[in-house]
Amino acid sequence: MFERIEIFDKRYSELNKKIYEPSIAADVDEYQKIMKEIRELEPVVMKYREYKKALSSIDESLEILGDSSMDAEMKELAQLELDEAKRSVEELSDELKILLLPKDPNDERNVIVEIRGGAGGEESALFSAVLYRMYSMYAEAKGFKTEIINANETELGGFKEISFMINGDGAYSRFKYESGVHRVQRVPETESQGRIHTSTTTVAVLPEADEVEMEINPKDLKIDTFRSSGAGGQHINKTSSAIRITHLPTGMVVECQDERSQYKNKDKAMKVLKSRLLQQKQEAQDSAISAERKSQVGSGDRSERIRTYNYPQGRLTDHRIGLTLYKLEDILNGDLDEVIDALVAADRAEKLKESMES
Repeated sequence: MFERIEIFDKRYSELNKKIYEPSIAADVDEYQKIMKEIRELEPVVMKYREYKKALSSIDESLEILGDSSMDAEMKELAQLELDEAKRSVEELSDELKILLLPKDPNDERNVIVEIRGGAGGEESALFSAVLYRMYSMYAEAKGFKTEIINANETELGGFKEISFMINGDGAYSRFKYESGVHRVQRVPETESQGRIHTSTTTVAVLPEADEVEMEINPKDLKIDTFRSSGAGGQHINKTSSAIRITHLPTGMVVECQDERSQYKNKDKAMKVLKSRLLQQKQEAQDSAISAERKSQVGSGDRSERIRTYNYPQGRLTDHRIGLTLYKLEDILNGDLDEVIDALVAADRAEKLKESMES
């Protein structure tokens, strides 16, 4: 493991010198490429340098403890430093093992999030709007940009379905655990007798596909235009700018009506279609290693109930890792880091366990 990190350390040092070369500074693409590699190597290299520093501290402490000319006070301090350095070496070694785990190749991508109302009718649609607000606020807090692709709004302000893109480095690494069925328990706005109802909403998170990954034959597409409509079916646009694309080989249908420009709607709809087809392709490949997939946190199974939001108790429970937090209001206001960090940690722990067993 450490031989491999030594290579990373050497490469990291070389790249940090290289970015100051005039030819690199003048080439924007090459400069960005090198900076990207530096950012990828930096967490491992910095942790490894901490590890080596802790090893040096052990050697220094042992030298003092073995020196007969040192007084008792110095030896006592050296023993304390030795104990601390040994703890650090053990902790840093574990952290390095986690950092060296294979990364999800999709982690740095933008994502497309699709939220659809499930069981519960209007209440489910209203909760879809709550989830959209939660994800939008979280994305903003992380410095990501959110852009609506398509929305089918209800008269009470909910969403039968809404799809939107989240742009930003590492967006998929944070949102990928959200795929699945989200259950809400609360008194609906439409309930006059104060009874608690249980409704469900489905979330799908797709990594945005690169152009080179998903080339689609135009002959495989059926493209229709229609007028954008708002809640209750009323028209909000007099021109036929909304786009519906049908992928004939799979029967997959994508709509986009958020923009007034037909061209922009078509561009957004194509992004969603390519991302759905990429996910379909990846799921087909993953089925060959289904045992591994089942062991991962957040496998992306849209039929899996992953989370419950209980309003009366102010409680959120993530069923995959048994996490319960009594801070529902904060979470619904976009404070999702504690939940996602716990999912990331559980996923890494499972992968680390597998790597040690294999």
